[in-house]
Amino acid sequence: MPLIPEEPQIHESAQGPRATPASGRTAPTPRPVPGPRPAAPPRPGRPGPHRPTPPVQRTSRDTVAAKPGPAGPAAPVATATPQIQLIPASAEGALDAAEEAVDLLLDSGRAPGDVLVITTGEQHPWAAHELSFGETAYWAQHDAGDDVFYADASVAGRAVTRPVVVVAVNGGPDEAAATALPLALTRAGALLIVCGDPQQINSVLGAGV
Repeated sequence: MPLIPEEPQIHESAQGPRATPASGRTAPTPRPVPGPRPAAPPRPGRPGPHRPTPPVQRTSRDTVAAKPGPAGPAAPVATATPQIQLIPASAEGALDAAEEAVDLLLDSGRAPGDVLVITTGEQHPWAAHELSFGETAYWAQHDAGDDVFYADASVAGRAVTRPVVVVAVNGGPDEAAATALPLALTRAGALLIVCGDPQQINSVLGAGV
C-alpha cells in the first residue's frame, strides 16, 4: 500500500518539468514580434520615391531656361543667307536656263508657289500674258502664292520672299542686273539661282559664286 502514494508523486514530478519547458517555448513567441519591425524599414523607403519629385522641380527650372531659348530663332535669321547657285549662260540663253532650273526644282519636289523668277531684260512670256489682263489680276496671282511667279526686275521689289528665287540675267541695262541681284538675295529664303554671265554676276554680288 505505501507504494501507491509514491507513484502519483513520480507522475507529478514528471509533469512538472515538462510544463516548464512548455512555458519556456512560449517565450520565443515574442520573437515574431520583432519580425514585423523589419517590415517598418521598407516604409521609410517609400519617401525615397518622393525624392524624385524634386528633380521634377528642376525640370521646371529647365523649362524656364528653355524660355530664353526662343531668342535662338534670332540666330537662324542671322544665318538665313540663302545658298547661291550660278548657271553660266549668255544673255540670250539665260531665260531658257532659268526655265530649266524651274523645271528641275519642280521635279525635285518644290511646290510651284515656292519659286519666284526675276528677269532683267525681256519679260517672261507668262508675265507678259498675265499683265495683259491688268496689274490687279497679275498681282493677285502673286498674292495667292500657289504658282511660279514671274516678275520683271523693275517691279520685283513688290514681290514677297519665297524659298527659291531664280534670276535670269537676260539682257537689259547693267543697272537692272545691279538692282535685281541684291534684291533677289533678300527675297530668297533658302536658294538663289542666277543664270547669266559669271563675271557680271560676281561683280554685282561681290563674291565668287
